[in-house]
Amino acid sequence: MIAMTNFAAARFNMVEGQIRPNRVTDPGVVAALAAVPREQFVPKAVRGIAYVDEAVPVGNGRYLGEPLVTARLLQGAAITPSDVVLVIGCGTGYSAALLARLAATVVAIESDAELAGHATESLSELGADNVVVYEGDLATGYPAQAPYDVILIDGGVAQVPERLLDQLAEGGRLLAVISPFGGVGSARLYRRVAGTISNRVLFDAASPCLPGFEAKPTFVF
Repeated sequence: MIAMTNFAAARFNMVEGQIRPNRVTDPGVVAALAAVPREQFVPKAVRGIAYVDEAVPVGNGRYLGEPLVTARLLQGAAITPSDVVLVIGCGTGYSAALLARLAATVVAIESDAELAGHATESLSELGADNVVVYEGDLATGYPAQAPYDVILIDGGVAQVPERLLDQLAEGGRLLAVISPFGGVGSARLYRRVAGTISNRVLFDAASPCLPGFEAKPTFVF
């Protein structure tokens, strides 16, 4: 009981100390962050740092993204209750759990079988029955259920593959942290309007790179 109380306090402090003071004003996003137990999506050994303002390792070289970056991406997506959302690189399922509270349907793709299993288990325990987790190639997405109103790439990428942009519905939004050279990059919002994709920078951000999305090596002559 004490541990659960401490986690609840940490979650409250995250929302009030990290999220609200940093221009996250969408009430649905704030409510989701206040409700979803972030500690359930990290290994027991690191649950004590589940609510710190940084990415948390979840194993196999993967990370649970920084809470503020996740919150601002979700806010930028302007999700509505009727939206169908695709999550690329869902990891242990935390962002999918948040999205389950904001959207009608969430399709989550994870390439790591162990993490996909963890995500499925944790989401089931929370009763997030509008989320389905599939194991598959992240850069391919899940075209079988396209088009999507929102696509969230849950990790850093050097660039967004055309295959994912092709899965956006008309008026659809794709959110990603773009870091072409590693380090600090920018969170970008891509939007399909009249069949054309445009994008703009939302804020500066850094996020650990997802496997398969690293910058291609360049040759110097």
